[in-house]
Amino acid sequence: MGYKVIITGTTGMVGKGVLLECIDHEKIDQILIVNRNTAGIHHKKLKEILIPDFFDLSGLKDHWKDYDACFFCLGITSLGQSEDSYSKITCDLTLNFAQNFYDQNQNGIFCYVSGAGTDSSEKGRSMWARVKGRTENGLLNMGFKGAYMFRPGYIQPLRGIKSKTKWYALLYLIFKPIYLLLKHFPATATNTTNMGLAMINILSGNYQKKILENTDINELAQKNIENPN
Repeated sequence: MGYKVIITGTTGMVGKGVLLECIDHEKIDQILIVNRNTAGIHHKKLKEILIPDFFDLSGLKDHWKDYDACFFCLGITSLGQSEDSYSKITCDLTLNFAQNFYDQNQNGIFCYVSGAGTDSSEKGRSMWARVKGRTENGLLNMGFKGAYMFRPGYIQPLRGIKSKTKWYALLYLIFKPIYLLLKHFPATATNTTNMGLAMINILSGNYQKKILENTDINELAQKNIENPN
């Protein structure tokens, strides 16, 4: 039997990358994607549920039992956001979703896409880093069999994936030649394929680190799913 996973944020760059790897991977049998808007992808492994309000998860109550993991790839930029508004979407929404997933799947694994430079102390000067740190700490203390915080730095989209944000898409296009150099320095950059493979390879729950930086993500992407250590 393969794994059953839930993925959020598959209309975004990272979430779509994770989804494509899960679709292709022989160890993944079933995928439930949860979005506000359709991802527009169809596959025999795949089921999609649209949730207009992620603070109201009643539409999921009959659908998300007996899943092995949640790959939480939903997120927004902090640019132009007040701390209260950014915290509501980044921290409160994430913890609400995670708690509901945990209530139905207490042996489940939760992978959260955080970011390089996240502040675990929650006391630093950077607003986004404090909020991400508070989110990570809440997830790590929730009681999951395994909760893993992914802290990528630069992420290069592969497999034809493009950012929905126009200036992000332009930035990635500009940086594509530079990534050919950066990929030789695993502490500096990763890509959407490695993000997906690392999440899949963590599903055994045996990986010891709970916070994964760029190097950890790139290394774990190359490891065998049954023996990730």
